[in-house]
Amino acid sequence: MTKIYNYAIDLDENTKEQFDACCNQDFVEKAALMPDAHSGYVAPIGSVFLTKDYIVPSWVGYDIGCGMTAIKLEINPKDIKKNAEKIYEKVMAIVPMGKGRYNHPKNISDKTRKDFKKLLEKFESGPHDKDIYKFIKNKALSHLGTLGSGNHFLEICTDKKDSWIVVHSGSRGIGFKVAKKYMKKVSKKDKGYEDTFPIKVSSKLGKEYINVLEFGLEFALINRMEMIYKTIAILEGIFGKQKYELWVNKNHNHAIPKGEKWIHRKGATPAMKNERGVIPANMRDGSYLVEGKGNSEFLWSSSHGAGRSLSRTDAKNKISMNEFKDSMKGIVGTIDQGTLDEAPMAYKNISRVMDAQKDSVKVIKHLKPIINMKGSSFRKYGEKHY
Repeated sequence: MTKIYNYAIDLDENTKEQFDACCNQDFVEKAALMPDAHSGYVAPIGSVFLTKDYIVPSWVGYDIGCGMTAIKLEINPKDIKKNAEKIYEKVMAIVPMGKGRYNHPKNISDKTRKDFKKLLEKFESGPHDKDIYKFIKNKALSHLGTLGSGNHFLEICTDKKDSWIVVHSGSRGIGFKVAKKYMKKVSKKDKGYEDTFPIKVSSKLGKEYINVLEFGLEFALINRMEMIYKTIAILEGIFGKQKYELWVNKNHNHAIPKGEKWIHRKGATPAMKNERGVIPANMRDGSYLVEGKGNSEFLWSSSHGAGRSLSRTDAKNKISMNEFKDSMKGIVGTIDQGTLDEAPMAYKNISRVMDAQKDSVKVIKHLKPIINMKGSSFRKYGEKHY
């Protein structure tokens, strides 16, 4: 019988039904629902499952490797604030943000290009689907250094003493292509494939999926780092040569080995003992740097954010632009109709979420945003900020 732990705040019926359906699978040994949990497709966002012998592509989701990166800078936060508009414009012009926005391969840094080449060679040496390999070889490079849309963001923030860069993004079109391909492969359907269809890890298809999954997870890490490199180059153009420290680069959408079992996290931050993580709140309230306590009853996990309290449609209908703008006073950001569904009021109370998982993580720092950058359907890549 599946051992279940439920820490969800304001759990709605749809989220509960999704979670229960996943827990009822006979290959699931343990399951946990994080405080920020809300409905997604198939498995809820904020769910964690420990499985035996099987891996489920739909429980990993379309954004393979979605996660967080935090970088500590040596620049005084006061200097960031003085130059906030200039920094915003320059970063927005060089980092593609939003749905369908990609990089020209010539814009990718030499380091990231080398990292990608090694990653591609490793993937090529394992079992793989020819169509996926062709897509990765020909198209993947242009997805590097790009943010995406929705709740993804690139932020420059402060803990009052130091300045930080925080990035939330994933594997972009790679994850989507892989997820769709393998959900169809395992379900043997062209429609209705978005459901719980498990793959036996020891099977040929299982080995093939695990190989491309590992590629996607590593790809997401270097994607976020490429955005970091570009942002630091902008800062160096303003403030001179910089030293910086990588505090953490961590995925929160994955399936990874846990001994002989597999742990699926769909929007959940890994929180092994002393493991670092980043939990973002919203555009106004910033992010928490945390350290895991290794709590097995949380399945060594914590929330991946505050969690939505309003759907994107409800947010657009119930929140006015004036409310959104008022909530973001003092922050230079992408604040327009295209990001209205990302307004702080669309999310759960982050204090309640953090309190609900104090047995899983301890807070190291609370970072508050100075500049928050997002993709918006109302702004073109490189367009002037208004």
